[in-house]
Amino acid sequence: MGAKSAGDPVQADYEKGKELLQKNELAQAAAALHNALVGYEEKSDQQGIANASNQMGHVCLARKDYDQAEKHYMRAWDICESLNDPMSMLAVSNQLVTVYQGQGQFKRAISICLDLIDKYHDNNDPRGTVEVLERMAEIYIEAGEQAKAADAYRTVASIHKNFNHKKIAEGYIRKAEDLEKAN
Repeated sequence: MGAKSAGDPVQADYEKGKELLQKNELAQAAAALHNALVGYEEKSDQQGIANASNQMGHVCLARKDYDQAEKHYMRAWDICESLNDPMSMLAVSNQLVTVYQGQGQFKRAISICLDLIDKYHDNNDPRGTVEVLERMAEIYIEAGEQAKAADAYRTVASIHKNFNHKKIAEGYIRKAEDLEKAN
């Protein structure tokens, strides 16, 4: 979902929508991004449609309208998949975790997290892996599964320990132990 060249009114709507979203002016952002989406559809610009759908998903997520966010993100995902754009698919997957967590669909959120961990592992990205494990712990806590959250924190600790981040690792071990004590 890379950047497009500026100059046409559709792109101007898209850029304006992104700018308004950054300012948390959600109604105006939605209107501008909707106009951009329609424009990209009229031009059959698949990358533009994916970008605008992704941004519309962000607007819906900011409104906590998880169902609409899911629809927009899934449209972006489908296009990114057809364009063979794995980095954009990773970004959309991360957003879908938030959507499913917001919907209370914790198993779906965790399932995507597990897929993300595989991708980050394949790309030798321990930072991405740690971020996903931390999100998993939060989801497990929200779902009332403290033992699984503790396991996620212990895994984060072991990754930090492998990189000689002893103090950080100890902090995650403490988080895991605190969860287990609360049980």
